[in-house]
Amino acid sequence: MSLMRQIAWLVLGVVLAALVGAVGLSTLSARQLMQTQLRLKNADNAQALALALSQQQGDAELIKLLISAQYDTGAYEFVRWRDAKGEALYERAGAAKDGLAPAWFRNWVALDAPAGVAQLSNGWNAIGAVELRSHASYAYDELWLSARRLLAWLLGVGIVAAVLAWAGLRRIRRPLDAAVAQAEGVLAGRYGQVVEPRVPEMQRLTRAMNAMVQRVRELFEAQAGQLMVLREQAHLDPLTGVSARKHFLAELEAALRRDDGPAVAGLVLLRLRDLAGLNTRLGRRAVDDVLLTIVSALQAYPQRVPGCRVGRLNGGDFALWLPAEGVAGETAEALADALRASLPAFGANVQVALGAVQLPRERPSNVWLGEADAALARAEHVSETRGGFVVEVMADAGVGREQGETLWRAQLQEAVTLQRGQLVEFAVRDREGRVLHLECPLQLGLGSELLPASAWLPLAARARLTAAVDLFAVGLALKASAADGQARCINIAPASLADAGFLPQLRDLLLHAPQAARLLLLDVAESAAGEHFERLLELGRQLRPLGVKLGLEHAGAGLAQIERLYQAGLDYVKLDASVLLGVAGEAGRAAFVRGMVIMLRSLALKVYGEGVVDEMDAQALWDCELDGLTGPWVTAQRES
Repeated sequence: MSLMRQIAWLVLGVVLAALVGAVGLSTLSARQLMQTQLRLKNADNAQALALALSQQQGDAELIKLLISAQYDTGAYEFVRWRDAKGEALYERAGAAKDGLAPAWFRNWVALDAPAGVAQLSNGWNAIGAVELRSHASYAYDELWLSARRLLAWLLGVGIVAAVLAWAGLRRIRRPLDAAVAQAEGVLAGRYGQVVEPRVPEMQRLTRAMNAMVQRVRELFEAQAGQLMVLREQAHLDPLTGVSARKHFLAELEAALRRDDGPAVAGLVLLRLRDLAGLNTRLGRRAVDDVLLTIVSALQAYPQRVPGCRVGRLNGGDFALWLPAEGVAGETAEALADALRASLPAFGANVQVALGAVQLPRERPSNVWLGEADAALARAEHVSETRGGFVVEVMADAGVGREQGETLWRAQLQEAVTLQRGQLVEFAVRDREGRVLHLECPLQLGLGSELLPASAWLPLAARARLTAAVDLFAVGLALKASAADGQARCINIAPASLADAGFLPQLRDLLLHAPQAARLLLLDVAESAAGEHFERLLELGRQLRPLGVKLGLEHAGAGLAQIERLYQAGLDYVKLDASVLLGVAGEAGRAAFVRGMVIMLRSLALKVYGEGVVDEMDAQALWDCELDGLTGPWVTAQRES
């Protein structure tokens, strides 16, 4: 039984005990008064009658007449005349009256008033005694009515007291509920503060809880700070602060495998020519300033375009990944113009060559790097003969849309309306090989074929149709889970999260399938969580009571930079492949992953790994105590 219910029962018991006690005590006190009054009445009436009878000089007929008159004018059980020997000479008596009081009440407050007795005389001669007793029914009736009136008054007072007690309990329960919710939030990884109530005892409890939450928050922030240090050591170039070669290549590999990028993207390679000669002529410190100037120009793009990545491949070589179509050549020319304006300040011999490629994302990473390196080599060749800042751009001849955007929009709307699509299932497994849930990217039927998200998602985002597509995918997942009881995960596009109408429609869809909704997981990209944090909070508040689990996908170092991550109320986090690739061969990367797992576990989150392709990496990740893995290696292991 809950504490508040126990208090409520205790208050009710006290009120009832006080009510019963007050009625009982009052009734018994009135009974004692009535009994005393009856005894005195019997004695007084007997004395008065005896005085009147003694004046009749022993005339029996007159005495009998007066006894009858006394009996007829009063409410008596009996009036009796006894002689000196105690024998009854004359008696008037009648049956007891029932009255209004019930029998049980009469038995409970039984009145025991003795009969009044007085002596009769004729002069100095005793001629007997008179004995009488009044009826008690009137006393019982008065006691009964007064007890009912008192009970009614006390019931009214009790109801008012109960209402006031209920209001008081609600006032006490409010801070208690807030404290319980705060404690449950801590268990779920949400660290919110509670306003201190006015009740002194609850103030101390709330203050202690708030202090504990603040301490946990500070611990989380300290862990996040340590994680950033590990990230800098494991992933970043110490001079320029951009991604080191291995990490950039891992980021490139992960970007090519993701479904939420554009179908066509770009890669720019930049080389500072004759680095060794510049070190000799200008000195190491001046060349470092040149490299920082180049990096400053490159980093302008990630700040403006989400998903851009900058890396230092070696001494004077840099790379810029552009997750957008048709911007590689333009970006390379803009970079060249910016460097033409800034680098001549270091000397006339400071020159750069840039190679840019634009390719479909389904091409493997070695093709991307090979094509970009070939473009850079041609730019260097031209620079040797012409000098200055040279840009060479290559674009795949097959790149380009065969259809206009209007036709794409119509096909997307038709696919959603006609439910033309299917979910592709990839298992997330634990260390023992058990399926934790199925990741289910959507393939849409556009035209005559089913296309992956990498083909239609950029078009859907541009056409503002991601919400409708995501609802379609959730509907397919609910039907499949209702059929086989398997948990399924659906990716929610950032544009859908920002759509005000998406959440109400999603909630209605889930309410129509409550059992299947408990098997649904929803992934939100790490970048979307940072940009739409309040929407993420609202998503959790609305869907968590329905049993839906919410998590972040493609998570990396940006987790430590998401404000109030400890309040997001997430259930799990999926670490991005760029963080995990090559973790078996580098202690620094393994330490970073382990630190992320520790930080996320402190928030009561499950931690999964994405895009695992190598068995050695998988074993290293199990050693880092991840809860589950997915990717080509997991799929291949199950098939074999």
